[in-house]
Amino acid sequence: MENQPNLTPKVNEELTPKERAEAKSAVRLLLDQTKEQITTEEKRQLFNTIRKGVSQGHYGRERHGVSTLVRSLSTAANLCKEVSPDKNMTVAILLYPLVKHEGMGKEELLAQWGEDVVKLVEGLLKVSSLYAKQSAAVSDNFRNLLLTFATDIRVIILMIVDRLTLMRTINHHPDQKFVNDVASEANYLYAPLAHRLGLYKIKSDLEDMSLKYTNREIYSRIAHKLNETKKVRDKYIADFIGPVKRRLEERGLKFDIKGRTKSIYSIWNKMRKQNVDLDHIYDLFAIRIIIDTPREKEKDDCWIAYSVITDMYRPNPSRMKDWISIPKSNGYESLHITVSGPEDRWVECQIRTRRMDEVAEKGFAAHWKYKGIKSENDLDAWMNNVRDILETAENGPMELMRNLKLDIYDKEVFVFTPKGDLYRLPAGATLLDFAFHIHSNLGCHCISGKVDGRNERLNYKLHSGDTVEIITSSIQQPKQDWLNFVVTGKARSKIRQMLNEQANRAAETGREMVQRRFKNRKIEIEEGLMAKLIKKLGFKSATDFYNAVGQDKQDVNAVLEAYIDLEQKLQEAQQAEKQSAADFVLQQQPIETAESASATNRDILIIGDDIKGVNYRLSKCCNPIYGDQVFGFISAEGVIKIHRADCPNARHIAKRYPYRIIPTRWSGKMGGQFAATLRIVGKDEIGIVTNITSIISKEKDVMLRNISIDSDNGLFNGYVVVGISDLTKLNALIKKIKTVKGVKDVERSK
Repeated sequence: MENQPNLTPKVNEELTPKERAEAKSAVRLLLDQTKEQITTEEKRQLFNTIRKGVSQGHYGRERHGVSTLVRSLSTAANLCKEVSPDKNMTVAILLYPLVKHEGMGKEELLAQWGEDVVKLVEGLLKVSSLYAKQSAAVSDNFRNLLLTFATDIRVIILMIVDRLTLMRTINHHPDQKFVNDVASEANYLYAPLAHRLGLYKIKSDLEDMSLKYTNREIYSRIAHKLNETKKVRDKYIADFIGPVKRRLEERGLKFDIKGRTKSIYSIWNKMRKQNVDLDHIYDLFAIRIIIDTPREKEKDDCWIAYSVITDMYRPNPSRMKDWISIPKSNGYESLHITVSGPEDRWVECQIRTRRMDEVAEKGFAAHWKYKGIKSENDLDAWMNNVRDILETAENGPMELMRNLKLDIYDKEVFVFTPKGDLYRLPAGATLLDFAFHIHSNLGCHCISGKVDGRNERLNYKLHSGDTVEIITSSIQQPKQDWLNFVVTGKARSKIRQMLNEQANRAAETGREMVQRRFKNRKIEIEEGLMAKLIKKLGFKSATDFYNAVGQDKQDVNAVLEAYIDLEQKLQEAQQAEKQSAADFVLQQQPIETAESASATNRDILIIGDDIKGVNYRLSKCCNPIYGDQVFGFISAEGVIKIHRADCPNARHIAKRYPYRIIPTRWSGKMGGQFAATLRIVGKDEIGIVTNITSIISKEKDVMLRNISIDSDNGLFNGYVVVGISDLTKLNALIKKIKTVKGVKDVERSK
C-alpha cells in the first residue's frame, strides 16, 4: 500500500468537530479516488503546500463563516466522486484559495503544476472577483461571469461542483438571506448548466436543495409522503423487476436492474403543472437496466432488452425515446420506454450500458475516461453557441438565461443539410433558426429555404428528418417580426444585435438629414426646443425620432415646419399677446414695478426719438446690461422690452414683428447694477469654486447673486449670476475668472 500523505490530524485548530470530521472524510475519499491520476509524490507535494497554507492562515473562513479549507477539500472530493475529472482540475480547486489569498504566486504554481493548472486557477479567480463586486445576477457582472465560464468547459464544471458543495454546507445557516441567494442562483444558473452538461445527478441535487432552502414546508411535505409510501413503492418495483430479470438472464445478458424514485423537485414541478396532489402522480419512479457489454455489442444488447420488456408489458409508443441511434447533444445515450405494468400503472424504463450510464451520470466530464465518445464536437458547438448568445445579448441577465434555457430544456429535432450533415435544434425551431445555427451571416441574409425540395418560408417549423437548404439574398436584412417566431437563443440575440445596429445607422443618417435641411434654411437647432418637438410628435427618444427620419417614416420637411411653428408659438406665449398690431396704442403711464420704476428713474436709455417717461423692462431672455447693443420691442401689454442685439429671439422678432421694433441706445449716464449670467466650465477640483467666488467678491461694484454647480465625470458646469454696472466691467471679470487654475471656459450666457 502506498505511503499516503497525512493532512487531516493537523488540519486547523479553529475547525469545529463536525468540520474536522468532514475534512478527514473528504481527504480519505480524495486519496482513494485519485490513485490512478496523481502519483504519491505529487500528493505529498500537494498536501504539504496546503498544510503550509493552513498554517499561514490562507485557508480561513469566508465572510459568511464557511471554512475555506473544508469547502475546497469537499469540492475536490465531490468532483472526483461525481465527475471523474482530470488531474489538473483537482489540483486547481485545491490550490485556488491559496493563490487567491496570495499564499502562492502564479509563477510558483506554474513551476510546480504547469500552465494548464494556472489557466484553471485564473478562471476561478476571475469568477471570484466578479462575485466580490456584487451579486452577479443583478449586475453586468453576470454576463462577464458566464463569459468566464465559456472560456473553458472545466471552469463551468468546477463552479457547478463548488456550488453543490456550498449548498450541502449551508443547511440551517443562520443568515437566511445568504441561504436564499445561494439557493436561488443554484436553481436558475447552476442547475441548468449542469443539465446541459449531462450532470443529471448534480442538477437534481441542486434543484432539491434549492427547493428545500427556499420552501422547506413543501419539500418536507413531499419527502414525508414519499417516506410513508416507500414500502408500497419498493414492493411494486420488486414485482415489476422480478419477471423482467428472469427473462433478461434467459437471453444471456449481464446487467444490473434497479428502481429510482424521481427527485422531490421534479415531483413538485409536476404537481404544479398538473395542478394535482402527490396521490395523483403515478410515475414517481423509473426502472433502470444497466447492461455490461463490450462497446461493439452495446446497441444490439440494448435492443434485446427493449424487446424483452415490450413483449412482457404494453408500451406507449408516444413515450418512446431513442437516444442510442442519435445521442443527445450532451453525449447522453439511452433507450426510454413507458409501459403499462402491474395494476395498469405506467412505468418508465431506461435501458443503457455501463459506459452509457457513466456518461449519463457524469456527462461531458466522462470524456476523460471514454475518449471515443462522439459528442466532443457537440460540446464545442454548444460552447460556441453560449459565446454567441453572451456576446450579442443586450437585454440584461434574465434575458441571457432565458436564451440559454431555450436551448437547454426543450426537446430536440434533427435536420440535415443537402450534403448529409446532421444538426440538432430545440423542438419548435424554424428554418430561420437553422440558418442562424449554421452561421450568423447566413441567418441575417436568409430569405427562404427548401425543405425536402419544397419551398418554405422563414417561419417554417422544422421536423426531425428534414433536409434543409437555405436561400439567401445580399440585400436581405433582419426584421423586427423575426423575433416573433425564432426560438433559439443564438438567433434571438443576433437578430436583436443587428436590429440595434440598423437603428443606430438609420438614426445617424436621420440626424444628418435634419441638420442639413435646417442649415439650408439658416435655422440653428435649439436642442431643448427640438426635444419638445420630438415628444410632441409621439417619439419616446431622440434615437427613435432620428431613426424614423433616416428610414423615411418621418418627413424631414414636415419636421422643419413643425419646428418653426412650435418656435413661434412659444415666442407668442412668452410675450402673452392679447391684441393685434392694428389696435395697439403705446401706453405712456408706467406700470409701477420695482424693475421698471428704478429703470425709469435712472433714465439711462434713449428709446426712439428720446421718448420720456416710457414704461420699459429689460428682457429676461438675454439680460442686457449697460454697454450692450440693444433694441426695444413693443409687447402686447404696452411695455417696451429691451433686448440685446445678439439675443436668441432677435432674428424671429425682426422677421415677424418689424413694425414693433424701436431703436434704442444707452444714454451717457451710468446706471445701477444689472444682472448678468456667466457660464463657467472647468475641472472638478477642490477649491476651484472658492477661488472663483473670491475673485468676484474682491471686484468693486460687483455682487454675487446666485451660483449653481453641476459635476459630471470630473468636470463641473456652473452658472453664476452677478450684479454688475456695465459691459466693460463684465468683460474684465470674465478675463480674471479665466485665469483661475482649472477653469476651461467662461462665457456670458444668453
